Amino acid sequence: MSRKPSIQSIGLFGFGAFGRLIARHLHRHFRLVVCDPALEPGPPIFANVRAGTLAEAARCDLVILAMPMDALAPALNELCPHLKAGTVVIDTISVKVEPARLMLETLPAGVEIVGSHPLFGPQSAKKGLRGHNIALCPVRAKARTVRRIAGFLEAELGLRVVLATPGEHDREAAVVQGLTHLIAKALVRMEALPSQMTTASYELLMQATEMVRHDADGVYTAIEQGNPFAAEARERFFAIAEDLRGELESQCAN
Repeated sequence: MSRKPSIQSIGLFGFGAFGRLIARHLHRHFRLVVCDPALEPGPPIFANVRAGTLAEAARCDLVILAMPMDALAPALNELCPHLKAGTVVIDTISVKVEPARLMLETLPAGVEIVGSHPLFGPQSAKKGLRGHNIALCPVRAKARTVRRIAGFLEAELGLRVVLATPGEHDREAAVVQGLTHLIAKALVRMEALPSQMTTASYELLMQATEMVRHDADGVYTAIEQGNPFAAEARERFFAIAEDLRGELESQCAN
């Protein structure tokens, strides 16, 4: 998309915390039709945003799938009969290899496919989107489509676009997200943690933990189990931690 994209309507599938975040930032630029099991089609939710049927949302110019990994396959099967040729379908799932495979196998040949991973969430984007990163992973899309989407995200929303293949994305995300969420889970289980005699580095660690503490369980599962490189990253981390423990025990013994 250029600064003023040609796309007029967006079908948004999923209106959880992240779906609502998307709607808040896109409703100034597009007409949004939201499809979510918790919503009944009816009056506008707010300006330019209304709940609609699956078919209405699927017939929009661009379709955003803001849903957990385990909901993707059934959603794609339901969408297929209603998608128009030339529609652009974008997912927002935290892993990219498996969603790309499912979309390629399921969606009609005339539909363009772009994987995306907004590298932020409702907590980390409380003060706005500007300056945050978003990964775009073209799966089956025209170069000009990807350029227009990237241009809009950068010029209108202030995001920093990182282009990657699904495999490149998942390999880096296995460390960037996989280890971050793993460490945060461990720290939460260690509570109550100190809150008075703290250092700047400790407080930053607590801030990072708070950013992911309230993520849905499906997000953690997708990051740790849906990423084909996550197990390798975890094992390397655990092995290094064991080495460090061994070194400390050896030093203490001496």
